[in-house]
Amino acid sequence: MNNKTHYRKVMKSDHLGIADLEDLIEENKSLVFTIKEVKQEINVAVAGKKGSFNIAYFVEKIKPLVLNSTNCKQVKAFCNNSPFVEDWKNVLVELYIDENVKMKGEVVGGVRIKPIQPTLQQKPKPQFTEANFEKAKLANATFEQIEKAYSITEEMKQKYMDYVGV
Repeated sequence: MNNKTHYRKVMKSDHLGIADLEDLIEENKSLVFTIKEVKQEINVAVAGKKGSFNIAYFVEKIKPLVLNSTNCKQVKAFCNNSPFVEDWKNVLVELYIDENVKMKGEVVGGVRIKPIQPTLQQKPKPQFTEANFEKAKLANATFEQIEKAYSITEEMKQKYMDYVGV
């Protein structure tokens, strides 16, 4: 693990930036988040300058993200092209660092939303093992019911049938 300190760390920011994503990447954390809501905030300070901004707040416990026009277009696309920030709720996004982001003609890097919306991956079902036999038997569970909750091999099906006396 890198014990070095990113130069942007001392630049206290209330909003998500490259340094925050680099920390998450270093910790091997996912960069997939759920936008809880987007608010238009008028006359707020962002990076030391006052202005009006679209700010995305997340379900996960991370800083809010100031949405630039590129990221706004991406969120809009994920929300049936609705241009209304009130419709931008419960939106799954994946963030990344784009080193080529320009501001005022200078390449500064920035946080971007990936153009392909992630999907929630279902957790794999646990394996049905002999440890589950008694509970399944007491519940009079059918194989159909067992397969809804567990992965079960043909070999384990046979063992279970022998166990219950079928």
